[in-house]
Amino acid sequence: MMKQLRNIVSVAALAGLAISGCRKGDKIVPPEITPVDTARPGAAYNGFYLLNEGNMGSNKSTLDYYDYTTGIYKSNIYATANPTAVKELGDVGNDIATYGSKLYAVINISNKVEVMDAASAKRIKQINILNCRYITFANGKAYVSSYAGPVLVEPNAPIGFVAEIDTATLEITRKVIVGYQPEEMAVAGNKLYVANSGGYRVPNYDRTVSVIDLNTFKEIKKIDVAINLNRLKVDNDGDIYVTSRGDYYNIPSRLFLIDTKTDVVKKQFDIPVSNLWIAGDTAYVYGSVFSYNTGKWTITYNMLNVKTETVLNTNFITDGTDKSIRMPYGIAVNPATREIFVTDAKDYVSSGVLYCFTPAGKKKWSVTTGEIPAHIAFISGTK
Repeated sequence: MMKQLRNIVSVAALAGLAISGCRKGDKIVPPEITPVDTARPGAAYNGFYLLNEGNMGSNKSTLDYYDYTTGIYKSNIYATANPTAVKELGDVGNDIATYGSKLYAVINISNKVEVMDAASAKRIKQINILNCRYITFANGKAYVSSYAGPVLVEPNAPIGFVAEIDTATLEITRKVIVGYQPEEMAVAGNKLYVANSGGYRVPNYDRTVSVIDLNTFKEIKKIDVAINLNRLKVDNDGDIYVTSRGDYYNIPSRLFLIDTKTDVVKKQFDIPVSNLWIAGDTAYVYGSVFSYNTGKWTITYNMLNVKTETVLNTNFITDGTDKSIRMPYGIAVNPATREIFVTDAKDYVSSGVLYCFTPAGKKKWSVTTGEIPAHIAFISGTK
């Protein structure tokens, strides 16, 4: 039930991360350092950050780091890097991404975007945005979706907006009204696409994708798709894949494809999709779907060929490890090595697990994370 609720509301300096840790009382505790793989110096990516959401209201969002150059995983690195941050990272880490030399973490319930140095995880600035959700980038700008109101499920929940941030000055420059409770976004050409969920207004969900002209920063149209939209990704051809969570009763979760040349839905995939990651011509997807009718979760894994726009009906985990994953909650694929990463939120209150799989779907390693591991951002290295 917790995930259902969460869906509604919901380089050289890198060596210095080894001393980062968490705070217990007034004492900063060094992070747990776990060797998990062989060192790969000179790899295309130095490593990646993993943002653990932390249970809502517990102020326990944490940041982990995996270092490809050493093969070491470091848990909870934020506190020592930022000893003056009294509440540390904050409450519910909802998204993370890098752009240029900066790392951006969207901390939902703390109503802020935490901007850090990507090499050291040291805070550069905190940008205050009410009930912020996701972030994406284009042309020196960051775009952050916002529910524009408090965490409250009620029929008069306000319409949402997207804030534009100048990544040089880190100031909010413009805002645009979109749909209700906007979620993930992506840029295709000179247009920003925003998935509107309407999750606070259940059962009167929103069912649109807002299309924003980036020059004027005005909404130029809404595309009717399906109710309760959530994830939104762009492929190499500029097409948009957007997920619908359905209504958890009789309308199932589905995946839709939008042609950005015409801005119309050109295909529906009748598979449940909770999250996806596109690498090359392949989309790696999983579904973790709750039904109020049965009171049960259904977990599925699948792949799509985004070039031919076909479902492959193939589990990307091929060694049976998927049976050990209690609640898949995040997915990422290394663009260079095609290693697949899947996180397990377990029961949403215990420490989670991060799994690393080979491109063939065989488990390489796993490691304990913080609570509700969810979002991954890769850090470029020497190419």
